[in-house]
Amino acid sequence: MTHKRLGIGFIGGGFITRFHIQSLIAVRDVDVMGVVSRTKASAEESAALARTIGVGNDAKAYDSITEMIADPSIQALWVCSPNFVRIETFEEIASAILSGKGELVGVTCEKPLGRNVAEAKKVMELTQSVGLLDGYLENQIFSPSITRGKEIIWARGAATTGRPYLARAAEEHSGPHMPWFWEGELQGGGVLNDMMCHSVEEARFMLTAPGAPRESLTPVSVNAYASCLKWQGPKYAEKLTENSGGELDYRNRPSEDFARSLIEYQTEDGQNLIVETTTSWCFVGAGLRLSMELFGPEYSMFVNTLDTDLKLFFSREVTGSQGEDLVEKQNAESGVMPVVSNEAEVYGYTAENRHMVESFLANKRPDENFSDGVNVTELLMTAYMSAEQGKTIQFPPENLDTFIPAVARGEWNPKKKL
Repeated sequence: MTHKRLGIGFIGGGFITRFHIQSLIAVRDVDVMGVVSRTKASAEESAALARTIGVGNDAKAYDSITEMIADPSIQALWVCSPNFVRIETFEEIASAILSGKGELVGVTCEKPLGRNVAEAKKVMELTQSVGLLDGYLENQIFSPSITRGKEIIWARGAATTGRPYLARAAEEHSGPHMPWFWEGELQGGGVLNDMMCHSVEEARFMLTAPGAPRESLTPVSVNAYASCLKWQGPKYAEKLTENSGGELDYRNRPSEDFARSLIEYQTEDGQNLIVETTTSWCFVGAGLRLSMELFGPEYSMFVNTLDTDLKLFFSREVTGSQGEDLVEKQNAESGVMPVVSNEAEVYGYTAENRHMVESFLANKRPDENFSDGVNVTELLMTAYMSAEQGKTIQFPPENLDTFIPAVARGEWNPKKKL
């Protein structure tokens, strides 16, 4: 199947889908043709956005995934629906193709690939069973500062003094947009599952030599810690209960809002490398902060997305409604405010989607694919094991494929003994 342009359909019509749609302004040879969501209203809203900004003049809302696959104008799907419907989503995709309802070239999927290793492997199995190309949507390894920084570090620093040996990555903000993200059983965990997936993959990417396969670095051990530092407090737990219509009970059934990990890798020639990650839903600052530090024998690299080239100041006399017009997860509307002028570009969505589109049009498996998504999930589940047991876990541990974290079972509470 050869196409000059790629027609794509989005599964999920929420926040992350709209981020992807906005990024497509800078991607060639792609058209948003459809959106399907759990609510028709959100699908119609995202389809309208695609039409308005000119990346999908014929975009429309569909009633089902199968109906969207049956449309011959759609050759690929972007899965951006909630974690708890991941398996049923891919089962419907596979069923529609196997039954001859339609044809596709490929499918991409937002992080995490699954809520646990079994789910992640099932997603890849279902995808490959119907011969689809697969792309894992990890935007941060496509961020311009990350890709350019890696290029320079390896070409100048590593080439003359030796490879980098320590990468530190962090993602921090004040908490997710939607109530289900806070629910351990629906999301698959807390901040560790939601955001450390970015940090561990970005840091691993920086330590991997340009052009070298993922297998050139072997995970050796994982040490992790998790806690609920802010949102289990009475004031904040009540706020979550109110915002979720009474569904969330963080006093008795919280998810972790802070997590850290240390992952040890080994190179093919036996050198030890270290990845340190920190993730938080209890960060109080201007908004979302992504940071990366990389260290080698005679060099270092630093990235912080809140160190922007544009800053504004608003006095107390400037008033307005709350929003996120300056930075994602914006926490204030006055004072000195950093502005991320093009979040889709800075966070890597534009380059990520360009790579996925170009790969599918060339009938080539993307460089970041479901195999990477599975390995990320394996590392995250090992981190949960470590946090629960309070010790370093050698990788891969026994029973990894069947492990489900206590927080994802609704049985985790740091204020009580398990």
